[in-house]
Amino acid sequence: MSTYVWNPTAERIAEANVMRLARRHGIDSIEELRRRSTADVSWYWNAAVEDLGIPFATPYEQVLDLTAGIEFPEWFVGGAFNAVDACLTRWLADDADRPAIVHEAEDGTVRTLTYGELADQVGRVAAGLTELGIGEGDAVAIYLPMIPEAVVACYAAVGLGAILVPLFSGFAAPAIAARLADADVKAVVVADGTIRRGRTVPMAGELATALPRCPSVRTVVTVDNIGEGIEELSGVNVTVTAWDALVGCDRDPYEFRPLPAMQTLMLGYTSGTTGKPKGAVHTHAGFTVKVATEVAYSFDISRGDTFCWITDMGWVMGPLAAFGTHANGATLALYEGSPDVPDANRLWDLVQRHKITMLGVSPTLVRALKATPLDEIATRDLSSVRVLGSTGEPWDPVSYDWLARDVFSGRVPVINFSGGTEVGGSFLAPYPVEPIPSCSLGGPSLGMDVDVVDDTGAPIRGAIGELVCRQPWPAMTRGVWRDRERYLESYWSTFDGLWCHGDFALVDGDGQWYILGRSDDVMNIAGKRLAPAEVESVLTTHPAVAEAAAVGVPDPKKGETVWVFWVPRAGAETAGVSDELRRMVATGVGKPFAPAEVWPVQALPKTRSAKILRRAVRAAAIGTDPGDLSSAENPEAVQTIRDVVHGTAAS
Repeated sequence: MSTYVWNPTAERIAEANVMRLARRHGIDSIEELRRRSTADVSWYWNAAVEDLGIPFATPYEQVLDLTAGIEFPEWFVGGAFNAVDACLTRWLADDADRPAIVHEAEDGTVRTLTYGELADQVGRVAAGLTELGIGEGDAVAIYLPMIPEAVVACYAAVGLGAILVPLFSGFAAPAIAARLADADVKAVVVADGTIRRGRTVPMAGELATALPRCPSVRTVVTVDNIGEGIEELSGVNVTVTAWDALVGCDRDPYEFRPLPAMQTLMLGYTSGTTGKPKGAVHTHAGFTVKVATEVAYSFDISRGDTFCWITDMGWVMGPLAAFGTHANGATLALYEGSPDVPDANRLWDLVQRHKITMLGVSPTLVRALKATPLDEIATRDLSSVRVLGSTGEPWDPVSYDWLARDVFSGRVPVINFSGGTEVGGSFLAPYPVEPIPSCSLGGPSLGMDVDVVDDTGAPIRGAIGELVCRQPWPAMTRGVWRDRERYLESYWSTFDGLWCHGDFALVDGDGQWYILGRSDDVMNIAGKRLAPAEVESVLTTHPAVAEAAAVGVPDPKKGETVWVFWVPRAGAETAGVSDELRRMVATGVGKPFAPAEVWPVQALPKTRSAKILRRAVRAAAIGTDPGDLSSAENPEAVQTIRDVVHGTAAS
């Protein structure tokens, strides 16, 4: 176990946004603020709105109404709100010339938009969309890489009352079609393509292939991002309009008007192990307020800071980064491409060039960069970074400590937060005003009444249990789009009156919280729960191992047994490594958990945000259907694993 702990200075505590909120209410510690925020959730969310100055055109009469039950809360009752006003319009009087977006492409090209320029483009695109027949309640899909046009399109759509449907820029036609059809999308904004690892990734062609299965789509707006052209759409039975025709014409910008606070803002689609993707419904005020608090209090961002998360607009972190950053008047840094091109120092060069204040990464990305010599990284100026962020998967102590202690010399906190698309942000997060041990999630996020319970729903400590939430929050999904029963079955059927998120978690003896993986990832070895992270954190300490995945496979004696798949580092000697890894797990985790099989593989299937798809690894290992792989950047890795397991002997 790691002994690394980040400790805030007295100055850091005094200057933090979250303590400004606390002091306004006579509270002097994060522990007391956490307690107060869940003792009265209405008090907390109202206090946050007031502290951050989030504008409501019509003040709400009541913060929370539970008349319809905990599963169907009404927030900010009677209030009128528009996310564009909260994120853009309110800054124009004093800060129109301040950068709102800085974008860097993989080839090093940089573009910047000020708040004034961003607001002007948003207004023009919104006006253009209305001329194309898009109005309140219509669904507009965004199928774009991380470019300024993606942010402009998001605000333009939601500002006029349309429903935003962000799509992962790496989706293929079947995944696109499934989401467009489910949401009855009327218009799609698409790029010709993007560049990743020096290769062209076509996008308009994928959309063209999907459109015959999407009869609701009437309009396509095309963004010329890489100069590849959009000939694929010429034969499609939709109206095709160039982005420049919306932005570059002389029409007056759209005048945004207030909308009901709980009007639908966005459908965030999540992939399940079975069935079609679920559209999580988010609202104007609910989502904006939640993500504004995340960026302000967890990541300590204020006006003048620069927020960067290596992600995609199709995952919840993309909209969270955009809406949360701009609701706090800061600069959003977008990176389009692979963060290890042309070499492993690209991420650090990005920080230096744009003076990034908050850098968000995944543990898997850090593991991939860990081989970089520290003296090379030290030549980059990383002094602008005050906070590191991470989400999506558990950390291993070696990688966490390398980033926090070795790269950043222990001077900045890692805000490791856990939530999801349906949450609209985080359940758990540390705050930069408290000691943060290695890999810890700190504790409950403010206003989030989370707990860890056993199979009966009783709270447990010091043992693995299910992560639940006892009270609603503003960004809690309003449901699964047009499927009430699936919503209730997915989140409310395990325990009566408790949101069950599907994560296994642990609260240790010191009160620190840890997510141990999805419930369907956690292994049950002879009646003992074992999280993949416990095994993988041991495996990745071996110098020959770049990354690893541990999965449970059926076993007639134990119920399940552990199988391990590992990817060798470039140039590493692999002979005998699998046997060494088996012994390391036996020593580091326990002999009952020593893997029955250890397989070297060329790659593990991952999302573009570098999250390992353990469900797909397990399916490949046992020869079952891996389910929806639309989020995988390298779905071919599933077949590779299948071939290794079923075509050769174990190593």
